Amino acid sequence: MIRKITITAGLLFMTGVLAIGQLPVYLDETRPVERRIEDALSRMTLDEKIAVIHAQSKFSSPGVKRLGFPDFWTDDGPHGVRPDVLWDEWVQSGQSNDSCVAFPALTCLAATWNPSMARIYGESLGEEALYRGKSMILGPGVNINRTPLNGRNFEYMGEDPLLASRMVVPYIQGLQSKGVAACVKHYALNNDENNRHQVNVIVSDRALHEIYLPAFKAAITEGKAWGIMGSYNLYQDQHNCHNATLLNKILKEDWKFDGIVVSDWGGCHNTEEAINNGLDLEMGSWTDGLVMGATNAYDKYYMALPYKRLIQQGKYTTRELDEKVRRMLRTFYRTTMRGDRQVGFLCSESHYEAALNIAQEGIVLLKNDPVADPSKGKGARSMVLPIDVTGMKRILIVGENAVKMMTVGGGSSSLKAQKEILPLDGFAALARSLSPGIEVDFARGYVGDTIQSYNGVTVGRSLYDIRPADVLMDEAVRKAREADCVIMFGGLNKSNYQDCEGYDRKEMGLPYGQDELIEALVQANPRFVFVNISGNAVSMPWIDKVPAVVQGWFIGSESGEALASVLTGQVNPSGKLPFTWYSKLEDCGAHALNAYPGVWREGHDIIDEEYKEDIYVGYRWTDRQKKSKPLFAFGHGLSYTTFELGKVRSDRQTMKADDEITFTVSVTNTGSKAGSEVIQLYISDLKSSLPRPVKELKGFNKVYLEPGQTREVSITVDREALSYYDDSLEDWVAEPGAFEALIGTASDKVSSKVRFTLE
Repeated sequence: MIRKITITAGLLFMTGVLAIGQLPVYLDETRPVERRIEDALSRMTLDEKIAVIHAQSKFSSPGVKRLGFPDFWTDDGPHGVRPDVLWDEWVQSGQSNDSCVAFPALTCLAATWNPSMARIYGESLGEEALYRGKSMILGPGVNINRTPLNGRNFEYMGEDPLLASRMVVPYIQGLQSKGVAACVKHYALNNDENNRHQVNVIVSDRALHEIYLPAFKAAITEGKAWGIMGSYNLYQDQHNCHNATLLNKILKEDWKFDGIVVSDWGGCHNTEEAINNGLDLEMGSWTDGLVMGATNAYDKYYMALPYKRLIQQGKYTTRELDEKVRRMLRTFYRTTMRGDRQVGFLCSESHYEAALNIAQEGIVLLKNDPVADPSKGKGARSMVLPIDVTGMKRILIVGENAVKMMTVGGGSSSLKAQKEILPLDGFAALARSLSPGIEVDFARGYVGDTIQSYNGVTVGRSLYDIRPADVLMDEAVRKAREADCVIMFGGLNKSNYQDCEGYDRKEMGLPYGQDELIEALVQANPRFVFVNISGNAVSMPWIDKVPAVVQGWFIGSESGEALASVLTGQVNPSGKLPFTWYSKLEDCGAHALNAYPGVWREGHDIIDEEYKEDIYVGYRWTDRQKKSKPLFAFGHGLSYTTFELGKVRSDRQTMKADDEITFTVSVTNTGSKAGSEVIQLYISDLKSSLPRPVKELKGFNKVYLEPGQTREVSITVDREALSYYDDSLEDWVAEPGAFEALIGTASDKVSSKVRFTLE
């Protein structure tokens, strides 16, 4: 294909044909990209090469205008396209066309356990980014949930490397199918927000490869991500934005990554380390990318004039620089220079539908016990959920999170959403459509964070309320006694020290006196539902008293409609927890071993944090601790129907090294409602040379069934699923011997198992 373009001035190169003034230039898109890259590289000046590897504004790096390469625009994700800011300031630019659809946070996406939802998510986000002229979305995030205190857990995909791997690949493929680069983050070991620039992680090679790297590896080797972002923290005493082991050895040598390594904003700290240790594009703010100083100081970045001077002084040739520029040019051809680059869509019906469907599939029904129901006769009991509004006169909604918008705040994932349906509004609208005469009342219950703005974006109604806590509680309790049912929307709120970039949580408990409020409300009205809005687990000391608990996540634009549809049974919940929900913080391995948040190194501005729990993260830890059980296990999630699993069977009893083995189980919907169940396959190595977890997730399949319907579900694994990382060999080992395949619907709900042997 030959495209004709017109040049207005200057000298322009576009695949070897030169033009001056108004002469036409022909772009030959059939020419191999790598040849075009080398040709362009040979024509670039030193200044042009230096320019393309560092920022020129808050979110862009320059192209090469003389050669026809446009600017390269990044933007924050991973849950939507962040609003535009001024060129060199964080102040909002004030545009009217930079609103977006806010998609559910990635914890919710992971909770769907449905890779097809991840593909739709990526495609929808890619179309929005295209319309906004973005070349790269800074996401998705796949750091492992090591502790429920990490402020950015809501941006990631849970605690299990297999689940995160299977969900991140289609997200990337969907996003990049639109010609927008994914920038997988934060690579790697980014499990702290407090003092995040000072944390030096000490972790075994085995834990690194088995727990913390697999999702990144899948993103690169399977998803073919075009970008990856280094994290702020250190590993082996080197910052991860220029880390020899992580970037040169593992990423570029072992995984054959051919895209660009992007620094987190201000994550570059040293010119020579950046030159030698794998960084390709330095982004950030102010003088050196980190410290506040003069504006428009991008030439002073570590990979700007300081790098150029080292070349001019003869300390470096352009060999390292040329490799960085090659990667940038390759990314240009994959994005801004694509001949089939489309226009995209903004806030389309299909994007809102995608956001709604993902939210509905990710909402988790944690608990649903029957309570006394006098309306059905003496001694009768019934489930609180789903709520049948047609038989009710008054429903009470309680809680600040019913009226607080969650699309703003939380750090770089803050969005300027075109709309956000609040839980109160969504539930009231649906309830009145189902039962026109019903009254939906509201009581604040508590005051938490009244701020509804972030970085210049202000949304929602005023939350200002100066009433004392006891007055707010008394009002809620009084109204609860008069209601047929009470729903409280509580939890966290993306404020500092809640679920927020830059701040870890200080404790696992609910803030703002919510525990006391919950106890009072359930005593006033036993038909009580608690909906927890958060990206993290919270402690629930009242759990035995509350009959129904729902995990509502941060689910974006369609939050109110999605939550209402699940609470009323219009949608049957099918979400499963992507992390272990501990009863208390001490049940988490990192805290049980006093291995979080680390210790300041004497005489240095460094915190050494040793991952003493090693490979035993999440359910791997709780399986090992027989005396303590989680509040809700990894993979847990209830439904409004019931399922029965048959006995698992395998297609062979003995497996050779190059074989695959398939496990099949029948699944029957034994209830009265259509619904989905997630069949989870765990593998246990019955005897191994190195210690191994009791079991590890190695496959899953989400199946939809009508009432009474039975389907056969099969999951196939290969030798890789049986392997562990032997750090003495620096390689993966599948040790011959006996294994067990366990099939269930949660890590603590194994229904059957079968043995097999690896020869």
